[in-house]
Amino acid sequence: MQTLTAVAHRGDPYRFRENTIDSLRSALDRGADAVEIDVRLTKDGVPVLLHDETLKRLWEQDRPLLALSAAEVRGLTAGAVPTLAEALAATGGSRVMLDLPGTREVRTARRVVDVVREAGAADRVYYCADAAAMLAVRGADPAAEIALTCTSLAPPRPALLDAVKPRWLNYRFSLVDRDLAARVQHDGYLLSVWTPDTRRSMRRLIGLGVDSITSNRVDLLCALRDYTRER
Repeated sequence: MQTLTAVAHRGDPYRFRENTIDSLRSALDRGADAVEIDVRLTKDGVPVLLHDETLKRLWEQDRPLLALSAAEVRGLTAGAVPTLAEALAATGGSRVMLDLPGTREVRTARRVVDVVREAGAADRVYYCADAAAMLAVRGADPAAEIALTCTSLAPPRPALLDAVKPRWLNYRFSLVDRDLAARVQHDGYLLSVWTPDTRRSMRRLIGLGVDSITSNRVDLLCALRDYTRER
């Protein structure tokens, strides 16, 4: 029987602030197989967990991350924005999907890859983002496991697939239908989707046989998956 990977989007954001240690631990406690986190670099090159370019939405500090050192981020958020190293330590042996918004350069990707290696987490970490970011990751780590994010129904260009060498193709859930699922899996890729949060959407995707679902409601996703297995 096919195994569906349940991925917690930024941890457990309905209960704890996204991309925090409490959020990650809560998601894993609720049954997540993996957690997805967003990683950006501070001014001094420290990878930290933050989706946005600034601290405004989550932390009410209208300051660009790239203008702040890691120490300044810690001070402005009372230490609640974890470094990537801290997040990897907090997730133990669990799988972690690193989303790299804004990454374009190999040197940026290499800093993230270096932290993953230093943490001894290379065998449980995989990366997702758009083509530019994933090309940078591939340049930094020829062995990296990659989920290439696709935002349209057009198949990725063969030259891009050859360069990125993804294991997964990662689609917005609303794009995925039976034909796309069949095409992706026929071409030898695993299919991951993001981010359905309703029972109806989750049931539909489970029925299509997708390999991984990333959701803000990972406890619901796990319950539906387990119920489907038992039937």
